[in-house]
Amino acid sequence: MNFNTSHPSSILKVTGLSCMLLLTLVSCSKDDKPTEIPEEEVVTTVPYYTQTRVNNLAAESDDSNPTAAKPTLLYSLRTAKENPIADIKTSRWDVSFGGLYNSFLGGNNGSNSSNIAAGAKGQGGILIIEKTFDDVIDIPADNQFKTGSNLYGADAAGAFGEGAGWYLYDFEGTVLGDGSEQKKHVVYPLTTETTTKQGKKVAPRTLVVKLPNGDFAKIKIISVYKDALTSNLWFKTTPKMFYTFDYMLAPKGSTKFTK
Repeated sequence: MNFNTSHPSSILKVTGLSCMLLLTLVSCSKDDKPTEIPEEEVVTTVPYYTQTRVNNLAAESDDSNPTAAKPTLLYSLRTAKENPIADIKTSRWDVSFGGLYNSFLGGNNGSNSSNIAAGAKGQGGILIIEKTFDDVIDIPADNQFKTGSNLYGADAAGAFGEGAGWYLYDFEGTVLGDGSEQKKHVVYPLTTETTTKQGKKVAPRTLVVKLPNGDFAKIKIISVYKDALTSNLWFKTTPKMFYTFDYMLAPKGSTKFTK
């Protein structure tokens, strides 16, 4: 029986070439692995412990199809600027405006799978407190913040509300309005204690946000109507979803919104 055997030197050459090829492939595999680019750090330009006003921040709305989902509005309280939607999976934004008419707010938290920033590195959250903006001094403990998205919007004192919200929606115009056609479908932010036409008292609301970098903010939404800051100027036909709000930042580790 004749077995076909190769010369030992040939075997060594083939083995050597195979090893070199294997090493080359391993080396290329390592070199070709995409390099993760570190997220650019946001430099806070808004001063701490200073009340800051945002005027007419526009969110998309469409009265002809009000229940259709609109692009979420992202905003950086640290820089007082709107963020592009491309930033959604980053920690560059601080608060989101989503849901119906972009009227439901949430924080930026990458560890919550229900948050629009899921997978990002932010560890933020949001909470609503039944006090006026000026009366919110103490910063809540970290475990009190809710970490989902679209958490706080319409209050149960008005139409379509559930639990505590930052605004009262007067669908028929009879809860806070005079019942006229022009006072229907008006949004009333709850910045102070409010008494309805039926005599019910509704506590003021202030939003407190833990930012993705660990800083804190308190927010008072004043109006959702363009260039109209008081309720006597709010009507069914007034251009809406133009946010005017005040806020104040406090640095990471703070326990109060005072120095």
